Amino acid sequence: MNVVIKRLNSSLGKETLPLVGFLLLLILAFSIASPRFLTGANLGSIAFQLPVLGLLTLAMMVPILSGGLNLAIIFAANISGLTLAWTLIQFGGPEAGFSAFLIGAAAALIVGTISGAVMGLVIAYIGAHPILVSLAMMIFLRGLGEFLTRGGDISGFPEYMHFIGHGSILGIPVPLLIFFGAAIAWHIMLTGTRHGFSVYMIGSNIEAAEYSGLHTKRTLTLIYAISGFICAIAGILMAARFNSVRVGHGEALLLVTVLACFLGGVDPFGGFGRVLPVVIALIILQVLSSGLNLLGANQHLSTAVWGLFLIGVMTLRWVSGRLKLSLNRKE
Repeated sequence: MNVVIKRLNSSLGKETLPLVGFLLLLILAFSIASPRFLTGANLGSIAFQLPVLGLLTLAMMVPILSGGLNLAIIFAANISGLTLAWTLIQFGGPEAGFSAFLIGAAAALIVGTISGAVMGLVIAYIGAHPILVSLAMMIFLRGLGEFLTRGGDISGFPEYMHFIGHGSILGIPVPLLIFFGAAIAWHIMLTGTRHGFSVYMIGSNIEAAEYSGLHTKRTLTLIYAISGFICAIAGILMAARFNSVRVGHGEALLLVTVLACFLGGVDPFGGFGRVLPVVIALIILQVLSSGLNLLGANQHLSTAVWGLFLIGVMTLRWVSGRLKLSLNRKE
């Protein structure tokens, strides 16, 4: 049995099995506490709410793996959504054809990628700290968005965008399919490409990565460019979900993405982390929020519970590490 567990931990990541066990306990507890928890309506709500947070978390994950941080993910997503909205308006707003959407989506992806690439270039070639660079980009994008929209929102999109935000294929929500596709691509990139290897090396020790011949500056630039690209996908999805775009959409999700990364076992100092545990952590957070909501708790209490949960997880990891260290010394 121990051999099987060790093999599973090796292939899936040591964080995965404990997170799956905790997720099952949560589902069992909320199922007992509320008969509405396992209904199709509630599970569908979870499935539709998860993807935006999931995409933003993926956009945050790889910069953290490299030892950095991207504080601009929310506003990169929103400025990308504004790009899409502006394009659709130029082609007639609600009457815009699908070709207009394709043009707008392409423009949004380009804008998101450029915003990330600019951060990557400054971090890689100037040597500025990622927190300061991403904070500066966040302020710039927020100010630009407020200027362009006069602090309001843009709404009234073509009817076909409703399918992207609210439609289903074979009973599976389209947003969830988009998120799973991005997560699988992220996993393949990190585990099966030279770029993924370089990300882990840079996060572990950037000087050693340079001495080993890796092009660290190019990798850092690409890390933030891809992060911006994922933000743009999230921005397009938010526009389709809410049928409107506003600079402040999703501001509360920024710290939750960091929480999901750390809960999923991503090392806050970089160099270690897997996609699957982070996805499971996202599901746990969404189940917690949904379950508490069904029990009558408001969103603020859910946020507080998320924070306490992270503190508890960090404490358990510290205690576990100390126990392992003491056992190794005795041996």
